[in-house]
Amino acid sequence: MITSTFRHLPGVGAAFEERLWRGGCLTWQDAAARGDIPCRRHEAGTFATGIADSHARLAAGDAAWFGQRLGAADQWRLFAAFRHQAAYVDIETTGLGWPESHITTIALWDGFQLRTYRHGNNLEAFADDIRDYKLLVTFNGRGFDAPFIEHTFRQKLDMAHLDLRWVLKPLGYSGGLKRVEQAFGLDRGGLTGVDGYTAVLLWHHWQNSGDERALETLLAYNAEDVLTLEPLAVHAYNAHLAGLPALPEVPLPQCGRADNPFRASAEVLRRVGVRAA
Repeated sequence: MITSTFRHLPGVGAAFEERLWRGGCLTWQDAAARGDIPCRRHEAGTFATGIADSHARLAAGDAAWFGQRLGAADQWRLFAAFRHQAAYVDIETTGLGWPESHITTIALWDGFQLRTYRHGNNLEAFADDIRDYKLLVTFNGRGFDAPFIEHTFRQKLDMAHLDLRWVLKPLGYSGGLKRVEQAFGLDRGGLTGVDGYTAVLLWHHWQNSGDERALETLLAYNAEDVLTLEPLAVHAYNAHLAGLPALPEVPLPQCGRADNPFRASAEVLRRVGVRAA
């Protein structure tokens, strides 16, 4: 889809891009064959340069360049091209504010491997590991996870960022991640009813009691939040693609949610006030 995208170029909006598509200019190759296409009178001459730059940036794997030029709701266009270099990330914290609160755990899924990071253990390793990826995928990460991570590690997350909250909203899916999951028929099993506040309680329960089941339950919840992101991203990509004029793009095969290696303890959840499903 990225090679059929023109909206990242100066002077190209949604209406102009759609006119290009409907006029048979479906890809960058089509645009290059036409030569320069003035977008606005004062920006004439930039289109051909933008197409050439786009080819070069894609060949270099520069997802961030495109991410900086696309709006939050259009980041889905990067998914097929950079899916193999995507990190699905979610954090748990002791509260909503920084620096009053701190990160307790981070889960990172890359489509092949699930890694978890814990405050007081290996949390700092996340700062190095995340540099290996070119596309960050979150749910509401632009407003919460990414700023919290950047404050914590004093490190800018300068890769492209696909925040599914803003990508799914134009498709009619609003609310939190669990509400969106329910709309897609995704079931959290024994973690049904667990939320961010429960995650705080689980952390404190583990800190105060040393009960390893509380820690594993927290890790299970954190992992669930990232394992669900990949199938949601695939659905969002395909749904957006289906709503566009006929382009030389094919839908992605839908993937299932990977198995969660951690297990929630119903007893621990009851102790912190959650009735297990």
